[in-house]
Amino acid sequence: MRKFLFTVALAATLVGCNNSGQVNGVSFDDVIKTRRSVRSYDATKTISEAEVRELLTSAQEAPSWANQQPTKYYVAQSAAMIDSVKNYIGGNRRNVEGAPVLIISTFERGKSGFFRENPANELGDLWGAYDNGLANCYLILKARAMGFDTLIMGMRDADALRRLFGIPESETITAVISLGYRSGEPRQPQHKNLDDIVKFF
Repeated sequence: MRKFLFTVALAATLVGCNNSGQVNGVSFDDVIKTRRSVRSYDATKTISEAEVRELLTSAQEAPSWANQQPTKYYVAQSAAMIDSVKNYIGGNRRNVEGAPVLIISTFERGKSGFFRENPANELGDLWGAYDNGLANCYLILKARAMGFDTLIMGMRDADALRRLFGIPESETITAVISLGYRSGEPRQPQHKNLDDIVKFF
């Protein structure tokens, strides 16, 4: 029995857990509550490729239809590529100044929502967008847990980004996500009352 308890205690220590449900000193509630859409970045701070890889590895843990994993990512880290992407995100260009990473998120069509190459229900490829949203949710929450900040942008020139990154026609470009460190504290938006969005039966 003592050996079992020691093993459990050691495992908890190795993964950084404690009795309050925290991992490495940051609770999941803290991650959710401090995550914001950040539109002002600290240009003096950088993010390494290794850190982006860790982030996207966590995004891969998101569930998807029949484990199809339709989400793909294209990462701009060089100054030249970041400047190019900025040309294709409209008014958001000013919102990502100082962000050291811009990530283009896509999903493969004909994967999620299909069975034997036929749509499994009336949503069809919308399941691909759904799965892509789940993966992006994991991405932005993991980013916050790592101390980073993000902005998901829907305003983008998909055709120009497709040419820039060589994105196949079989993929739908959903969003551009900025990644960096916040400069200042963003405003917390007001949310609807829970009873406005939930019905219990």
